Amino acid sequence: MTVVHRTPLPASRLPQVGTTIFSVMSALAQEHGAVNLGQGFPDFDCDPRLVDAVAQAMRAGHNQYPPMPGVVALREAVAAKIEALYGHRYDAGSEITITAGATQAILTAILALVHPGDEVIVLEPCYDSYAPNIELAGGRVVRVPLTPGSFRPDFDRLAAALTPRTRALIVNTPHNPSATVWSAADMRRLAALLQPTDVLLIADEVYEHMVFDGAPHQSVSRFPDLAARAVVVSSFGKTFHVTGWKVGYAAAPAALMAEFRKVHQFNVFTVNTPVQHALAAYLADPRPYLDLPAFYAAKRDRFRAGLADSGLALLASEGSYFQCVDYSALPAHRERSELDFCRWLTMQAGVAAIPLSAFYDGGFEQRVVRFCFAKQDGTLDEALRRLASRL
Repeated sequence: MTVVHRTPLPASRLPQVGTTIFSVMSALAQEHGAVNLGQGFPDFDCDPRLVDAVAQAMRAGHNQYPPMPGVVALREAVAAKIEALYGHRYDAGSEITITAGATQAILTAILALVHPGDEVIVLEPCYDSYAPNIELAGGRVVRVPLTPGSFRPDFDRLAAALTPRTRALIVNTPHNPSATVWSAADMRRLAALLQPTDVLLIADEVYEHMVFDGAPHQSVSRFPDLAARAVVVSSFGKTFHVTGWKVGYAAAPAALMAEFRKVHQFNVFTVNTPVQHALAAYLADPRPYLDLPAFYAAKRDRFRAGLADSGLALLASEGSYFQCVDYSALPAHRERSELDFCRWLTMQAGVAAIPLSAFYDGGFEQRVVRFCFAKQDGTLDEALRRLASRL
């Protein structure tokens, strides 16, 4: 007799969530031998000194659990960096926590601060983890669109979305996917809007060191009224070209960080010890992150120059390592959806991109797709050659 073992199937916590567009397009790129400018990660190595620093930390015996909030030297280095760049001093002991990447930091902040029934505002288009994180906390996602075309914040619509049930707002600058950045005036207007409320702020600043054309990054940490109500999140993986290491940090006032750490200690407890020691030593030299805007601006300019005669309209790329393009002027493709155009690009032109509609709930078609230019010059040149031959 054959015994059939039944697997009980609980109700899904995230019934609407499937495979991400990044996984779908990366798999399609691999299947068709396409240059993958879809998913946002570099195809070049990090500074060898950083790898050497990790090896040295391992040989020095830093291979057991570090303190739950992170290695003291790294938290002190982060606090010093933020103060030097943005003029706000966080206490390394009580206001900085090292995380297993920025995505974990954002989830932890939401789980710590959002209660069932609370509303959390997200500005669309937005990174795809925000809404599922809010739903896992039992919160309600309130979607406020950025202005189509310019992707600037619409403060009138944002003000209209605030209610007595609003617990938090998630802000991302430099912005993924649009590559726009918030100005100081934007931040001051946000501070004035939130001042009479108890709304908390989660600031996703993972591309903080990729702001171009001489503009400074307007971190929430620069603005005392905002810093007092905010968890600010950043990423060593993005900054130092080591996305696979999954190390980031969160900075917040002590009262908020105490709640953050209550969750952090039970979802990851702590983060890779030798990498933390290596990053602490590496941060002693600010040049790698101070030189990053020029490094990525050169790649942006190379990529934009190569697209100049493609028929694609180039949207502004003010920060991050993304370039969005509008394909509506291409007669052969203007009727295609963004996803269909990305599939055509991948299968026929041999270059993978990401549809901007994937960053909206239910999709919102603007005939805009996103490329990632965090690639070797040779990779970018090959992608440009393929695009020129097919567009």
